[in-house]
Amino acid sequence: MNKGKKIEAVDTLATRLAASPNFYLTDFTGIAVKPMTQLRRQLREAGGEYVVVKNTLALRAFSSTAVEGLDDLFKGPTGVVFAGADPLVAAKVLAEFQKDHETLLIKAGLIDGRAMTAAQVSRLASLPPKDQLMGQLAGTFQAPLQGFVGALSGLLTQMVGALEALRRQRANG
Repeated sequence: MNKGKKIEAVDTLATRLAASPNFYLTDFTGIAVKPMTQLRRQLREAGGEYVVVKNTLALRAFSSTAVEGLDDLFKGPTGVVFAGADPLVAAKVLAEFQKDHETLLIKAGLIDGRAMTAAQVSRLASLPPKDQLMGQLAGTFQAPLQGFVGALSGLLTQMVGALEALRRQRANG
């Protein structure tokens, strides 16, 4: 690769890093082309992208961004997973792929500017989907309100019953 192409590759990667607040670094040692193609397809369907990077060029691109402390991770074959808008989905795709291809290693991640270890990325992948979490949160807020409404309804029913009994008593008496 000539110097011009290297500079262009660094600039392209730096631009993508600056535009993507969510990404993961992986080591894909020992993974054949066909499974890698499947992983790329799955990530693309999830709104992400898998890019293989040359370590020296990636180090330059990362040094031109605000991302620090990742220099030691650029050893061996390195791939960058741009996670898109929902980093949880890409983490789940990586975790599922790892079940069948244990040689894929997640080195680290960056979610909304916060560095994550491989263990934290694995925990992130084990969370339920965002929609389900939002539903659980809504249910947590809704349960006490439903209890309150039920209690009020019971009180109103009792009051209507008492008023009806009083009306009958006055009508008969």
